[in-house]
Amino acid sequence: MPPESSTSRGLFITFEGIDCCGKSTQLKLVKKYLESKGYSVVTLREPGSTTLSEKVRSLLLNKKMKIDPYPELLLYLTARGQLVSEKIIPALKKNRIILCDRFHDSTVAYQGYGRRMDFDLIEKIRKRIAGKIKPNLTFVYDISPKTSLSRRKRSADRLESEKEEFFRRVRSGFRRIAANEPRRVKLINGEQTPAKVFAQSGKELDKALDKFSKSNDS
Repeated sequence: MPPESSTSRGLFITFEGIDCCGKSTQLKLVKKYLESKGYSVVTLREPGSTTLSEKVRSLLLNKKMKIDPYPELLLYLTARGQLVSEKIIPALKKNRIILCDRFHDSTVAYQGYGRRMDFDLIEKIRKRIAGKIKPNLTFVYDISPKTSLSRRKRSADRLESEKEEFFRRVRSGFRRIAANEPRRVKLINGEQTPAKVFAQSGKELDKALDKFSKSNDS
């Protein structure tokens, strides 16, 4: 059976976008901001943040590995399943704030739109793995594939080595996700300076914090 959603009032925030969009930088800025306000924060990454998930990550990003689309999907979801059960559910039960670098929206964008895989299949497996666990707030930092390439400061991993057309589809996927769920997903122009991007993120973050605080006071 899939894990059920926690009945606690934790806050789950995810950071999304194509590679080099600045999501990891923004996560660090948000963490610093939250901690300055006295909040206890759990930071995670996908795939990763558990022993099993980190081993899966090393396989998925290894440029020497040839992985077909369906095994790739299952590997990502295996890593997520472990992360949900081992880290996310316990943190939510403790009423913590979770910041996660990627989550299910990346699977929809990369495997669904990028690899052109069956969305219904992706959703069915997601429900089995994550149950009702879903982010309260998601930031999608939107940049072009050309900007992504220009920002890369190291050799490309297996996924980053895909062709530009693939990343165009992934970017389009993220935009559609944001359009379909505007209350949860906030599309932000990632072509700006980190400070300007954070200023926009901060407005949405403060709204989420206000709801989080009120729910804990009730």
